[in-house]
Formats: sequence, C-alpha cells, structure tokens
Amino acid sequence: MVNQFTINLGFYMLMPYLAAHLSGTLGLAGWIVGLVLGVRNFSQQGLFLVGGTLADRLGYKPLIVAGCVLRTAGFAMLGLVDSLPALLAASAATGFAGALFNPAVRAYLAADAGERRVEAFALFNVFYQAGILLGPLVGMVLTGVDFRVTCLVSAGIFAVLSIVQIRSLPARRAGDSGGTETETGTENAGKRRESVLSQWRGVVRNRPFLLFSAAMIGFYVLQFQVYLALPMEVRRLGGDGNSGTAAVALLFAVSGLSTILFQTRVTAWCKARMEPGRALTWGLLVMGAAFTPLLAATAVPVPEDGAALWLLAAVPPTLAALMLAIGTMIAYPFEMDTIVRLSGDRLVATHYGLYNTICGIGITLGNLLTGAALDAARAAELSALPWTALLALGLACSGALYGLHRSGRLARPAPRAEPRPATA
Repeated sequence: MVNQFTINLGFYMLMPYLAAHLSGTLGLAGWIVGLVLGVRNFSQQGLFLVGGTLADRLGYKPLIVAGCVLRTAGFAMLGLVDSLPALLAASAATGFAGALFNPAVRAYLAADAGERRVEAFALFNVFYQAGILLGPLVGMVLTGVDFRVTCLVSAGIFAVLSIVQIRSLPARRAGDSGGTETETGTENAGKRRESVLSQWRGVVRNRPFLLFSAAMIGFYVLQFQVYLALPMEVRRLGGDGNSGTAAVALLFAVSGLSTILFQTRVTAWCKARMEPGRALTWGLLVMGAAFTPLLAATAVPVPEDGAALWLLAAVPPTLAALMLAIGTMIAYPFEMDTIVRLSGDRLVATHYGLYNTICGIGITLGNLLTGAALDAARAAELSALPWTALLALGLACSGALYGLHRSGRLARPAPRAEPRPATA
C-alpha cells in the first residue's frame, strides 16, 4: 500500500508539469513534446506483458525493486538532460519501470491477501488515489522553484522507496499465499521450466479472460475522461482563466477525495449484496450514466458570463466526475479479483500484464475517438454527440459484463488436468 502511494506521489508530482517544461523551458516543438510523452506511454503499455512474465518467473519483489530503481534513474535524467536522445531514453526508462512494477505489485497484493483480495484491492485504491491527489500539489510547489528540483525530489523519493523495498518487503513469487520464495517447492520449479512462449500461449487461449479484458476496455476509457473530456468541457465553457482552473481543480478534488473517503465502505456494501459479476455490471452502468448531467446540460442555453456560466461549466462535469468515481469504486476491487480468478491463480502477473496491455491499447483508441467526437461536436454544433457516445459505451460494456456473468464465464475456470504417472 505504501509502495503504491509513494509511486503515485512521485509520478504525479512530475508528469503533469513535464509537457510545460519541455515546450517552455527547453523550447521544444509540439511534435517533439508529443513524441517524448508518447514514448513513455508506449514503453509502459507495450511492455506490461514482459514485466508480468518476468515477475512470475523471477518473483514479485525483484521486479518491484527494479522498477523503482529504473524510475529513479529516469526521473533524474528528465531533470538533468536537454538533448532529444537523452530525453527519449529517460522517458522510455520511466515507462518501462511502470511495466516492471505494476503487474508485480498487483500480483503480490493478490498473493498476500489470500481470500480477502476484494477488501485488499479496495484499500489499495484508497492509497492509489491519495498519491494521485497529493502528487500534483507537491509538484506545483516544487515546480514553482524549478522543474529540475521537482525531478530530483521525485527521483529521490523513488530512491528511498527502492531501499525500503529491498530492506523491508518480504519475498513473494507466483504460487505463494503468504509464504516466502523458498516455500514454493517443486511446483514452481516446474513452472519456471515452462517456456515463455508456452506460458503466453496458455494465457492467450484463456478465452473468458480475453473476453473480460475486452469488455473492461470501456471501464478505462470512461475513467480517463476525468483527464480528457471533462477538463476540455470545463475549459470550453469556463475559459482558461482562474475560474476555469478552479472548476478543473474542483472535479479532480471531488474524484480523488470521494474515493479516499468512501472506497472501503462502498466495497463492503457491494460485497455483502452482490456477486462480483453484478458489481462489475453496476459499476460500468453508473460510469456510463455519469455523462447524463453533461448530456442534460446541452439543452440549457449558455449564459453570456457571470456566475451562471461558471456553474454551467463546473457543476455538470463535477457531477460526472463524482459518478465516475462511484462507478470505479464499485467495479475496481472486483475487477482486480476477477483477473486472479480467471487466471486460476496461475501466472497471475502475466495475466495482469496482458490485461494492462489490452486496456492500454483500448484507452489510446478510445481517447482518439473521444477527441474526434469532441472536435466533430464543435464543428457541427452538436454538443451532445460526445456525451451520447460515452453513455452508449458504458451501456454496451455493462451489457457485455452482464452477459459474461450470466453465462458463468467470470467464475473460476476448472483446473487443468495434470498427467498422472504410470503405475505398475
């Protein structure tokens, strides 16, 4: 939990201000800024499967530590270099670091939590969101001094975290349920002898897992609109001045604080009343419905200025952010638990890695289409278009998850038959 909070603290105190540093302080062209940021995202999303596979083969702790050490180097480089090749190398390092520790952290938590995975992932999301909420505030103060100070402080946080993980984090490996690496015995030795390609083929042949991954793409596309469509809508109506900035800050604060305050309560309520598949279905349904306030607001005439304009710019997006947070609170712990169930407790980190890659590709395509819908809406003066599309996406993914739940595809798969030794 502390590991993930600190990772997000260090990451979000730097990344929101990186584009301004590259374009402003270093004077780089817009396409170069996009390239540097794109390399980070590609090196993370594209290598999640590699990171998950390494975690299953080498153990979770080494990959968590390696990711923290690599991000220490990457963030330090971002603050100290100004040439394009060095910036690209630093950006790639920070992305690959995420690919190393993200699947390992989740697989570690799943192994350590045992039968209380849902509660553990609910608490994990609290720490996760706390880091996201606090990071930009710390970064704003440090960047006010110098962005290089932000980079070096962030690198220092990851360096300290690396040392703490090396000294204090118990070793875990695929197959553990709270034991140490030495307790996994010959079963895991046999798994390590299995080739990587054979493991990947086994994961790709897991049809329920792939169907679940595809259905959950909408979850991440909708969740990401807190960073894309909602701030753009606030800026469109509220402008780029102080009032617009305050409205954007309000929707981020509502999203983060509601999760910190209510995640564990929402999870306990849902677990007591619904099966995991139903919770996932309701979570996506609420996330799709989050865009109804924005859809309703398109029927309201836009005021010229004043408090009425600010309320129109701030209230519907903030309500949408709150509903997205509620939907995420409902679905996220059951989502993480379902991945473990569908893996059959085998190659859990590899399943997390492939899942993140699939959803990462979906996020990229979804954001491109959302951006295109926002542009088309402005050009054709059809302001309801993007919100209708996002509402439809939520309904479609919710329906897909309901179908998977009703057909039993979200249940634990039957154990694979193992060959029996011949007897005399």
